[in-house]
Amino acid sequence: MSDLTQLLQAPGTTVESEDDCEAVNALMLERGWSDGLPVVPPTAARVEAMLAYCDRPWDEAVAKIPPRYGEATPLRLAANAVMAGCRPEYFPVIVAAVEAMCEAPFNCYGIQATTHPCAPLVIVNGPIAKELGINAGHNAFGQGAQANATIGRAIRLALVNIGGAIPGTGDMATQGGPHKYSYCVAENEEASPWEPLHVERGFPRESSTVTVIAAEAPHNINDHESLSAEGILKMTAGTMATPGTNDNYLDGHPLLVFGPEHAATVAAGGYSKADVKKYLFEHATLPLGAFSDENIERRFRMRFPDRYGKAALDTRMPVVQRPENLIIAVVGGAGKHSAFIPTFGTTRSVTRALRRSDGEFAQSVKELRRA
Repeated sequence: MSDLTQLLQAPGTTVESEDDCEAVNALMLERGWSDGLPVVPPTAARVEAMLAYCDRPWDEAVAKIPPRYGEATPLRLAANAVMAGCRPEYFPVIVAAVEAMCEAPFNCYGIQATTHPCAPLVIVNGPIAKELGINAGHNAFGQGAQANATIGRAIRLALVNIGGAIPGTGDMATQGGPHKYSYCVAENEEASPWEPLHVERGFPRESSTVTVIAAEAPHNINDHESLSAEGILKMTAGTMATPGTNDNYLDGHPLLVFGPEHAATVAAGGYSKADVKKYLFEHATLPLGAFSDENIERRFRMRFPDRYGKAALDTRMPVVQRPENLIIAVVGGAGKHSAFIPTFGTTRSVTRALRRSDGEFAQSVKELRRA
């Protein structure tokens, strides 16, 4: 008897269904276990194949996902990964992302239950991104790459099925967004003129990491005309300066995603990442008068009385609370586009390295299969 067979004998662990894809999907929809798209039936054999890439105890929680605070055991995560259509080798990334999202600074409870249209964005760095084929180039935020689509979807299904983020019950997003189906990319490290995100955050370049950000959908920055770093940064600052985001009065980590062409021009102008952050902190600003009277009073005068209690309406308000709060990554292919991605605000991004043992264990499984 395998370890999985023993675990599946526990009451409530398995559900009997017809051996038919349509019947399984009808059951998933009826019980609220689906994201609305067809799922792969999580049979014992498929789940066991997923768990071959995990050397942790399959029934011990790696995290508890709010608002239900359900225990995210490898067994449960594997079932959701199967449903999402993941390949087994993706599993260590999913586990690391779920662990990162459940760290206190990320504020997973607030993100799950808010009316705000945010979703956990997973940015993968390091060798694992290329090994798994996670798209960092053309259409990275769009369709077409199995790894991006299914890793992001597995996380969403876990947030629903383990965490209880059911629309209208645990998930109160007013409108939501298509990024709540799946939100996963890799950074285009080869096309970046700067150190990649995980290196900037103190990890070795050869390590593989996931960074989770409570992000809105990307907002395009279209600039085909600027030929200088200052021109691109001026256009970027203007796009970022909008009164309707949370980051202009909360302490979040908004994300600026440079396309490779924009990044190359900005770096050629002598700008480091730190220089870009300083420029945008100083130039991506709004006059206090751009906000409604009620927002001026509640967001700024009451919240920051020392700074804005008696501030004039022409006082400039930064879109990000401090330069170091802004995250910069390079994603995408050819084309003069970048993107600004605001956040939930009451959240901090979290970067976590994949456990070395998971990677070594997965590699040993590959070698065994090749033999």
